[in-house]
Amino acid sequence: MPKDMVDQTSIYERRESNARSYCRNMDAVFTKASGSEMFDIDGKRYIDFLAGCSSLNYGHNDPDMKAALIEHISRDGIAHGLDFHTDAKSAFLQAFEDHILAPRGMDYKVMMTGPTGTNAVEAAVKLARKVTGRRNVISFTNGFHGMTMGALALTGNKGKRGGAGTGSLTDVTHLPFEGSLGEDVDTLQVIEAMLSNPSSGIDAPAAFIFEPIQGEGGLNAASDEWMRGIEKLAREHGALLIIDDIQSGCGRTGTYFSFEASGIKPDMVTQAKSLSGFGLPFAALLIKPEYDTWKPAEHNGTFRGNTHAFVTARVAFEKFWADDTFEKSLAHKSVLLTTALNDVAELIDGATLKGRGLMQGVDVGSGELAGAICARAYELGLVIETSGAHDEVVKYLAPLTTSQEVMREGFDILMQATRDVTKTLKMAAE
Repeated sequence: MPKDMVDQTSIYERRESNARSYCRNMDAVFTKASGSEMFDIDGKRYIDFLAGCSSLNYGHNDPDMKAALIEHISRDGIAHGLDFHTDAKSAFLQAFEDHILAPRGMDYKVMMTGPTGTNAVEAAVKLARKVTGRRNVISFTNGFHGMTMGALALTGNKGKRGGAGTGSLTDVTHLPFEGSLGEDVDTLQVIEAMLSNPSSGIDAPAAFIFEPIQGEGGLNAASDEWMRGIEKLAREHGALLIIDDIQSGCGRTGTYFSFEASGIKPDMVTQAKSLSGFGLPFAALLIKPEYDTWKPAEHNGTFRGNTHAFVTARVAFEKFWADDTFEKSLAHKSVLLTTALNDVAELIDGATLKGRGLMQGVDVGSGELAGAICARAYELGLVIETSGAHDEVVKYLAPLTTSQEVMREGFDILMQATRDVTKTLKMAAE
């Protein structure tokens, strides 16, 4: 559509729901993207440090995935297959087994749940309640697990919970995540004391669910010790352990699963966002075989499994996870990222780093300040967003394939944006 027509019709204002969000702060009309770069209708280039909120870990339009998808479509490959057996699905499952599960000694059934992460979370909680015969689920402060009613009940954010109106968000107990009560408080001890007290008012849990790094909650990273502690509590109380690896998985923290270093063995793991490798809607739930107690069609959906996503995901596994080359590159980039974000933090009194791997950010202490930095960065050609309970964290989520050269270029823009905003605030205060 020509630019003048976009301006004249204001189609987004007239026809798109008020639920839209990212485009309110970044109003460019994007027309093209490749790797870590996006281009708008005027040809302006933007460096992408958001990557579809970690749905594009391998960048925009990876050429090998694109070629495989085009070939599949061109030969009239299955476009929609319900849960029929297809060549694309079998190739995906084989690649997932060969390159992800087997090298890590993991044995899980793969449940196609529907197109989004919240579908995977809903399936996990539903199955945990079916297996245990219990209703209560333990989730944690600052956690985000989705926007459908069951997943929203697990989510802590007040604004997002408010979207339910007068709907009931029940059968969930929210307990303190690591560090949420201050550095001097051991939340594991608090949780253990509450669960062990028969008068705490907490019903026996069907499951514990947490994100190893809280994406929307402000990049709060659970330590390996804390994750092992929660696993131990789950076992002691007869509950299942669900890891929400939707945003922190698929390599975002430096390993395919974000919990690998901890040694924990979750009963279920949710996958979405970059699972397709190409930005296609695709979510799945990994289930330990002994808990895969579904009856046929007991949990289904028209779009359980995306055949086109099977094609691109298979390529992603074969291209990036067949050996440790990609993982080693992530470790090097993680160091580069930490160094760059430390430089940004030094420009702001009291700013601190959050997260780990390639899921890091700078807590600048104020949502207003973080928002202003991201807005200025956008003006300078960098797409980056905030997270946290008060949107106080400037959050890096660039594609994992971003070259070091482009990373440094983006960091230079972020530094300039931070300088510009802090200078403006200082002048206003004088």
